[in-house]
Formats: sequence, structure tokens, C-alpha cells
Amino acid sequence: MDNIILLILGMAAVTYVPRLAPFFLIGSNRLPKRVDDFLKCIPVAAIGALIIPGVFNAVPEEPLAVICGMGFALIIGMWRGGIIIPVIGSVATTYLILLLSA
Repeated sequence: MDNIILLILGMAAVTYVPRLAPFFLIGSNRLPKRVDDFLKCIPVAAIGALIIPGVFNAVPEEPLAVICGMGFALIIGMWRGGIIIPVIGSVATTYLILLLSA
């Protein structure tokens, strides 16, 4: 039992320290604009890497629904930013297209 608690604490430290380190290392200094712009691209790249491969396998018999859902996510994501609204909206768009085509 003691080993499990130590293991959990060790995993928590390994996860938390890299997230906390930039706050101490950078402090109140501003990042260069190019670095800031690069860091803003990471959520988009991550969502693309995680979601897009599964999208094409989700509804293989209805490619129009897939294209409409991805188009919604792309347009709203580029226009508004964020992740939640584009993902929820693309799921709703895909669902509506599937309902209309059934």
C-alpha cells in the first residue's frame, strides 16, 4: 500500500513540475511574439492529431456528414478560437446531417 501512495505522489510530481516550471522560469517577462504565436498553435495541432484520424472512421458510409462537421470545426475554430465550441458544434452538425439524410 505504501508503494502505491509513493507511486501516485511521484506521478503527480512528474506531471505537475513541468507545468509549474515555466511560471518560475519566465516570471513576469514577456515571451517573444514568435514564441507566443507558436505556442498558440499547439492546441490546434493537438486536436488535429487526436480527432481527425478517428473522424473518417466514425461514419464511413456518410462522407458528407464528416466533411460538414470538419468544415464547421475549421471555420468556427479559425474565426472564434478555442476547442470546446468547434468540437461540440461539429458533433451537432454531423448529427443533423445524419438525421436529414436518414
